[in-house]
Amino acid sequence: MDSIQDAIGRIPYAQDALEAAILLLAAAVSYLAAKRIMIRAVNNLCARTKTRFDDLLVKNRFFERAAHLAPAAVIYWGTELFPRHQADMRKALSVYVVVIAALVVDKLLSSLSDLYQTFEVSHRRPIKGYVQLAKIFIFVIAAVVALSVVLDKSPWGLLSGIGALTAVLMLVFKDTILSFVAGIHISGNDLLRKGDWIEMPSMGADGDVIDVALHTVKVQNFDKTVVAIPTHKFLDSSFKNWRGMKDAGCRRVKRSVLLDQSSVRFADQSMLDKLRRLRLLAAHIEAKERDIAEYNQRIGADRDLTMDGRQLTNIGLFRAYVLNYLKNHPLIRQDLTLMVRQLQPSASEGLPLEIYCFVADTDWTRYEAVQSDIFDHILAAIPDFGLRAYQRNALVDARSTC
Repeated sequence: MDSIQDAIGRIPYAQDALEAAILLLAAAVSYLAAKRIMIRAVNNLCARTKTRFDDLLVKNRFFERAAHLAPAAVIYWGTELFPRHQADMRKALSVYVVVIAALVVDKLLSSLSDLYQTFEVSHRRPIKGYVQLAKIFIFVIAAVVALSVVLDKSPWGLLSGIGALTAVLMLVFKDTILSFVAGIHISGNDLLRKGDWIEMPSMGADGDVIDVALHTVKVQNFDKTVVAIPTHKFLDSSFKNWRGMKDAGCRRVKRSVLLDQSSVRFADQSMLDKLRRLRLLAAHIEAKERDIAEYNQRIGADRDLTMDGRQLTNIGLFRAYVLNYLKNHPLIRQDLTLMVRQLQPSASEGLPLEIYCFVADTDWTRYEAVQSDIFDHILAAIPDFGLRAYQRNALVDARSTC
């Protein structure tokens, strides 16, 4: 044993290398002990508790990051074995501790953010962007502190030097600054929430918001593709948020039926007798006939001329029928705008009869089913009023056979 020690003593730096190897081995053992024993025990303890936060710490590997501080403690006490290099070793160790501490705080913030996501308020007031900004700030501070340790300078001196590079920093962090301002604008005005359906044609987005972060807002389109939109784009680009529709509990129908203008005519007595049997039109026809008779008598209209005075028309009766049909529909909101109106006719598109109402259901499939049922009925009822649906080719073919 004495001969081995004498041999080691004769080799330059052999004793220092041996002590360094023992120190590194002790640090490795401390890390493995912390990771295999302490962390496993902490994870088992967290699994038994009823709180959510400790489970999120385990999920985000907070304790695994903290385990890297164990070898730092061993090496710190072991630097006593190297008095000549103690200052340099502790300087390097300080940098290591600063980096690990920043990583540990990063995991802590991630866990706090995940905990916040479990509350309902997180959909109205997302904080992921603020958390990411806080992480950037922490890593910048950690870098400044680490650099000050290496250079043996005060952190405040380095920060004052960084102030001279403000223009460069503004350029480097331009998108981050813009995104942060946009995040404040979005959150403060409640423009966007996780789960909202938005349309942003300029960015190819038409779907549900699945994530609101500092730099990007992720939207899953209805074809299951995902669009990542820079957050600052919401400051200079328009978008449509359909949340109001869901909050109101209804969805608008704004669709037209095209009618052949050549099929529009005055309603004769046979048509009136047939339509009078309809429950939805009987009261309307009676009231209109009484009103028209009084008006025509007052102005002295010639009864033998249908164009002299006022007369009922098939399209007017059809419009009244559709309106009453919607008013009696159980799935149409009666407290919101409900109307049937004519739009500007054209030679190429016929006469549009627009139905404007609100379905009392926001579910896409049920809404489409209700809308389709309504127009199925309307299209099937058109011939009973002596009207024809406008179809360009069908109209040409029908005229060519006459």
